[in-house]
Amino acid sequence: MYSHITQHLKDQATLRPCYNAATRHEFLTAAGTLTLSPARLAFWLCQDRIYAAHAYPHFIGLLISKIPFDGPAVEEELNRETLALLTICLEGIIREVAFFEGVAKECKLDIDGWKERKATRDYTAEMARVASIASLEEGLVFLWAMEQVYLDAWKYVKSLFPPQSDSEDYTANAIRQLTNNWTRPEFEEFVQNVEALANRHFARRHHGHSHSAVRAMESIWERVVELEEKFWPEEGEDTLLGSNA
Repeated sequence: MYSHITQHLKDQATLRPCYNAATRHEFLTAAGTLTLSPARLAFWLCQDRIYAAHAYPHFIGLLISKIPFDGPAVEEELNRETLALLTICLEGIIREVAFFEGVAKECKLDIDGWKERKATRDYTAEMARVASIASLEEGLVFLWAMEQVYLDAWKYVKSLFPPQSDSEDYTANAIRQLTNNWTRPEFEEFVQNVEALANRHFARRHHGHSHSAVRAMESIWERVVELEEKFWPEEGEDTLLGSNA
């Protein structure tokens, strides 16, 4: 039926307004036009560090624990490829956290002392829930969805960039560095590899028509898009949730 479940998810017309809200949020527009305040950028980076340094490794570790190494020999190749890609996820997130902490230090962005947003807690809680109780293919679709939305969001930011100027400040420099990192070809290839792996697992598990399986994946996609939209801080939140608030 759906040999490429991810394409089916991306083609859902009813979700396009929500997807645009997640990938073209006002925060992203401000980033792309280089009008984002340093405090708001630092506030978001603090939230992203919670996601990347804590929730993401936990999520990936739980997915690794779901790989069925006692299955049929014919499935062993896919299982090993799954372990290899999830290991790349862990290696990549370690570099990622070090990268944006380095950018924050270089560009004088204070990412310590901020309070955790409810949207951050909701996102990390959902990651833990899915990785704990969902199937491996559901977890892989969740992983792909997170990475796909993130990639498209930063591609949108990059599309708005004005020509570079010598007069740009530290915040503009940070935005350009972060955006260039999250839109580089290597990251896009990684997202494609996660997508291909998710499709292979879904096809292996669901050979024929399975409305319930498709609906489960639709629910995951919808939930990730919802969480991603809410993860971008609104104007003024950095004032409300600052360390002295």
